Amino acid sequence: MHKLFRGSRTSFWRFARNLSSQTAIEGKPFELHLLDEGPSRTVELTKEEAIKITTQMNTIRKLETVAANLYRSKLIRGFCHLYSGEEACSVGVKHAMRPQDLLITSYRAHSWAYVMGLTLVEILAELTGRAKGCSRGKGGSMHMYAPNFYGGNGIVGAQVPLGTGLALACKYKGDDAVSFTIYGDGAANQGQVFESFNMACLWKLPIIYICENNMYGMGTSAERSSCNTKYFQRGDRIPGLLVDGMDVASVISATRFAIPYALENGPIILEFLTYRYSGHSMSDPGTSYRSRDEVQETRKMRDPITNFNNQMKESGLLTEEDLKAIDKRINEEMTEATKVAEGDNEIPMEELTADVYAFNLEPEIRGVVERNLKHKNINTSVNGKRETMAMKSEESSKTQNKDSGEVDKLVASRQDGNLKSEGKNLSEEGKREDKETTTIEGTTTSEKNDAGSKNTS
Repeated sequence: MHKLFRGSRTSFWRFARNLSSQTAIEGKPFELHLLDEGPSRTVELTKEEAIKITTQMNTIRKLETVAANLYRSKLIRGFCHLYSGEEACSVGVKHAMRPQDLLITSYRAHSWAYVMGLTLVEILAELTGRAKGCSRGKGGSMHMYAPNFYGGNGIVGAQVPLGTGLALACKYKGDDAVSFTIYGDGAANQGQVFESFNMACLWKLPIIYICENNMYGMGTSAERSSCNTKYFQRGDRIPGLLVDGMDVASVISATRFAIPYALENGPIILEFLTYRYSGHSMSDPGTSYRSRDEVQETRKMRDPITNFNNQMKESGLLTEEDLKAIDKRINEEMTEATKVAEGDNEIPMEELTADVYAFNLEPEIRGVVERNLKHKNINTSVNGKRETMAMKSEESSKTQNKDSGEVDKLVASRQDGNLKSEGKNLSEEGKREDKETTTIEGTTTSEKNDAGSKNTS
């Protein structure tokens, strides 16, 4: 034994484990529907991948804690749906996704927005209605967007037909992309979900439907709302997988399996069996339809972050010191992002009407006299990094203003021409009416004159 570790077997094995740069972890068993074989239960992870996964899951957990505090401080208004407990779902899916793949989800969207590329500042500023938000503060908790991420949708289940449309676009373009369409057990009984299933199956669309079954649709348990709670089996002829959504390795493996399947065969349904620690939204304490003991037991036995970190320590891929350093860095970044978001400006009232049209065919907003609000383009895109947009801002604004001006001239010219044409037609019509004024008897004056002439002759 090396003299550095003489008399310290524990230190030696800790050193040996630190030399490890890759490990294989085993996920939980899958349940299959209409599939001859399923995903592998073994997932290979490098140290860099392990660091990224635990960083993302911990960041999402802390982000939701910050969001809850901001909501209680009344800095976040309206709806706010938290994702605490479900982190393995979004992080696992994104880990297996490819750059060309698309994703759309429900109103519980903070975590998905984060893994799809939004910064903490963009998310927190959006939550608090500030200008640095990804939607410039107009979207709030439920309407965040990023490259290849189509929201955040406020209507229950409405994202499912939209995601099916994304899959149709993928197939039409032939770009080897798939559409990840996320919905919950609360939306699973909606008609639009089954209509989407039918179309996707008929057209063999490259789509992966993911049901995040967090056990409760608002305040109703799955058992009370669904006669068949195995949502992965409810696609009729669409195959499915039941996945432990609290185990990130299982989510990664299932997603990797589903991508080539969807590209070759069409739709597949993944049901992620997961759990939300918070209520349905911030207005729901989450204790009237389940016990506190149930929540605490799930936290203790199935928490996705704790279990993954334990696996990484046991494999020697990460140490307790690594995890502490990661946690410290996340806390610092979260504190800084929160300060920036809280100190950012709210957008002015004039932006209420910005970017409504690609070309502003209606320059002024009718009925708003005091402010005389105008439609305008402010050249802000949520589907790009702000630094990039800022660099292009001035040139794009000039181009858009020029295009808008030309369109305005064209519209004005057409309106002027239409008015002149209408005026000419009205004038000619008026002359005809003067000649042929209808009498009470129902005959025109010209007809009466003709009749009188004949009688005289």
